[in-house]
Amino acid sequence: MSHRIMLIPVGSGVGLTSVSLGLLHACEQNGIKVGHFKPISQPSRNTLAKKNKTVEAISLSQNSTSVSLSYVEEKMGDGLHDVVLEEIVANFDDFNQEQDVVIIEGLVPTTRQPYAGRINRDVAQALCADIVLVASPGNDSAEEFEDRIEVSAETYGGIKNKHLIGCIINKLNSPDQDEFGLLPREEDIENDFNLAPWQNLTIFKGRDFDLLGTVTWELDLMAPRVIDICNYLEAKVINAGDMQHRRFRSVAFCARSVSNLVSYLVPGRLIVTPGDRTDIIIATCLSALNGTKLGALILTNGYEPSEQVWDLCKQALDAGLPVLSVPWDTWQTSRHIMSFNPEIPQDDIQRHEKVKQHVADNLNSEWLSKLTAASDNTSLLSPPAFRHKLTELARQANKLIVLPEGTDIRTIKAAAICCERNIARCQLIGNKEEILQIAEHQGIYLPDNLLITDPDNIRENYIGPMVELRKDKGLTEVIAQESLQDNVVLATMMLQLGQVDGLVSGAVNTTANTIRPALQLIKTAPNSSLVSSIFFMLLPDQVLVYGDCAINPEPNAEQLADIAIQSADSAASFGIEPRVAMISYSTGSSGHGADVEKVAKATALAKKKRPDLIIDGPLQYDAAIMENVAKKKAPNSPVAGKATVFVFPDLNTGNTTYKAVQRSADLVSIGPMLQGMNKPVNDLSRGALVDDIVYTIALTAIQAKQ
Repeated sequence: MSHRIMLIPVGSGVGLTSVSLGLLHACEQNGIKVGHFKPISQPSRNTLAKKNKTVEAISLSQNSTSVSLSYVEEKMGDGLHDVVLEEIVANFDDFNQEQDVVIIEGLVPTTRQPYAGRINRDVAQALCADIVLVASPGNDSAEEFEDRIEVSAETYGGIKNKHLIGCIINKLNSPDQDEFGLLPREEDIENDFNLAPWQNLTIFKGRDFDLLGTVTWELDLMAPRVIDICNYLEAKVINAGDMQHRRFRSVAFCARSVSNLVSYLVPGRLIVTPGDRTDIIIATCLSALNGTKLGALILTNGYEPSEQVWDLCKQALDAGLPVLSVPWDTWQTSRHIMSFNPEIPQDDIQRHEKVKQHVADNLNSEWLSKLTAASDNTSLLSPPAFRHKLTELARQANKLIVLPEGTDIRTIKAAAICCERNIARCQLIGNKEEILQIAEHQGIYLPDNLLITDPDNIRENYIGPMVELRKDKGLTEVIAQESLQDNVVLATMMLQLGQVDGLVSGAVNTTANTIRPALQLIKTAPNSSLVSSIFFMLLPDQVLVYGDCAINPEPNAEQLADIAIQSADSAASFGIEPRVAMISYSTGSSGHGADVEKVAKATALAKKKRPDLIIDGPLQYDAAIMENVAKKKAPNSPVAGKATVFVFPDLNTGNTTYKAVQRSADLVSIGPMLQGMNKPVNDLSRGALVDDIVYTIALTAIQAKQ
């Protein structure tokens, strides 16, 4: 698995694209196979408020697909944040091919996108990426900057978060903005800059949060070409000169007398003046003619001097001075120019090369050398990645899932979503008029491929087959007809006869009502000694498997061992590397009692049956999931601190734990998914949310294919 590094800006104007360029270049120089992925395409900030044209900024993600920011905002507004993350994961999976390192570029916060930090955090978690903050000190002192970084880090779990690996400080030594324009005056730039205070910040000492680069600000790297400001303003070109190559480093807005103007006519300065100020125009051209390589002359108000004036200025124009004209007055023009962001355009190759080399030269070489090592993220599967995997596998399976609780509002919504997103074909069992009325009242759109079947119209078809199936148990037609009044029994018969591919119930019915017909009519798989269940718990940064939380009240050691093996195999089949923790109130031999001994015996049996699995126990829950606790309680365990499959000793413990975690942390839990059945039947919690039902349907469709 590739190293995934997400560069996240701490504020706007930190030079995120420049740092991305430099890191990409540094990796290439070190022989690292590297790619660049931009999850969300953000419009160039060089867009005038009342115009649609933008200056196309440099793009590093030539081979990746991004979702648009407008699409993200639309989906977030509709409460479909998870859908966006799943789409980003899908785009990343399509892009992430055989790279050692993938650089992921975060969203830049602006006044219109103040929510960027939250999205960046969620995207980083979804892609299981390490986070590198990119920050610029601005006017902060070293101490103020340090405080700002610590506060910013809290959005991403704080500096102690193992996935927040460090910070790149960009634009060090950046002076204050010039009072006359876009860029600072060269005389204000401190040439002898001391990096030591920044390199010795307390935040980078004694923690796993490192200083990964210190990039000083360079005036030449900031200077845009005249053609860039011309394109941005959509200015009329009076004299092109060498605007394609000439750069400007500051701006002066002039309406003063010529005697007061002279000191502002310096190399690299953009002179902005009203088009009827002939004296300033001529003075500017004389300065250019005398060897001062000005940036350009911009005339406001749409005025243009007479031909006689241009005749006087001809030599200066022939010498390459660009002259542009804009329709606004000087005040409006100044507002537009001050909003211009000197990001690197696609075709500015010279500046592009200089910037990436400058940044690459100032990155931490020790960190770059570590990027060639194998990534340790092989076991992580984020919730959006898991959901994407589920939906993709379910789409490929293309199975028909029967839902016997067809008049339940949540079930109707979930079925509609599954059909609309092609997750599975669904068949609702219930009175058709009632279902249509519920959908209309709730504003639920029912796709054409959603099947609705009235049970009264089909019950008679299953009496004979059910009697035949249960004849050894003495089932009569009368009892069969009575049993089939239960829609769960009816749907179970449809599954047994192969008319549907899977069954999901439990939003209204109890677990017993869902499972009993399945055990009687479907029965267990040939190689299974029992039926058990697991829940997929979608934690913020990974997916865990809990078993058994729904079926077996008091499993003995042999049954517990089988539950552990079934749960591990289920985890592996859905892309989760199984590291199985056998949960108890004791870790190792620290406690005694019959319950602890049962877990210890079950662990030994499971290891003997399946030596290929990583299983350990007894382990307390905190020792199984928390690395710092694991180091103290079970330092030699191959599972402690990094378990992905949790097998609970009994139903009371498992069910209580899963519900406590789900409700306290407001998580999505998918399941219970039943293991060991001959055909896929899955039970829902009666408190299931619509999303829970959707993904349980997806699980069932995948099981049907397997």
